[in-house]
Amino acid sequence: MGLNYKLSILDKCPRAEGISAEQSFKNALQIAQTAEALGFYRYWVAEHHSTALLSSPSPEILIAWLLAQTKSIRIGSGGVMLQHYSPYKVAENFNVLAGLAHNRVDLGVGKAPGGFPVSTQALQLGLDQKQKGNFKTQLQALDHYLNAKLDRNQPDQVAATPIPQQSAEKFLLGASIESARLAADLGWNFVFAAHLNTLLQDALQTYSHYSAGERAIVAAQIIVADNPCFFHMFINSNGKALHLGFQMQGLYYVFESNGETESMCYWILIIINRLFIKKVRLTLPQRA
Repeated sequence: MGLNYKLSILDKCPRAEGISAEQSFKNALQIAQTAEALGFYRYWVAEHHSTALLSSPSPEILIAWLLAQTKSIRIGSGGVMLQHYSPYKVAENFNVLAGLAHNRVDLGVGKAPGGFPVSTQALQLGLDQKQKGNFKTQLQALDHYLNAKLDRNQPDQVAATPIPQQSAEKFLLGASIESARLAADLGWNFVFAAHLNTLLQDALQTYSHYSAGERAIVAAQIIVADNPCFFHMFINSNGKALHLGFQMQGLYYVFESNGETESMCYWILIIINRLFIKKVRLTLPQRA
């Protein structure tokens, strides 16, 4: 696209009324391939459970399928809801993915449940959450398994094999200052959910300070519609507090939100809430 910014897509794999799960997967693939052709940097799939509106409860499975049908775009999770799973098993899954596609896999991890209490209870049936510890403890365990090297002289070692030559790139998804600090302390990339919280400036400053100046990713919700009338109808039906009426408004929301973003080049994750986007055209102002 010839831009000074890295643009990426986070897809919730939505299903409109009358659309099958199979078709929603085909839509996701076409979006990923179109994004790759247009020069987008990353394509991530989210994790949501027990809903007829979304088709991505298992991002790691979709990632493998999408990697096999793309060539250069990075594919990842946005994100794996760690509270439901063994950190060891997540590390194994993403080490396998990283081995399948060299230097193209992103592991995004989130703290939220990705569903309502009824699905959370089903996912965590038989698990001792007290033994698992809090989210920080779980993320530290995941980080340990991802970084550990296999030592054949230690038969009792628990290693997340196979160990890939290039591990998945690690991202913590969050909407708080605490998440920004945790990501920095562990040496993980940080993705701030600007569509969920207004602590953008504080979170970015916290991450930058404790990570020795590393850049964060900002996730901004952008609505794409065929015409203004359809756009306003969609906005009104979803009750959004923040209305981004035009492409440029959405981009300026991140670009000019505060002095911190003016001095640093942030990636933008575009969250798709529509069923499918046939064509995406983005034009950004050039930096001085």
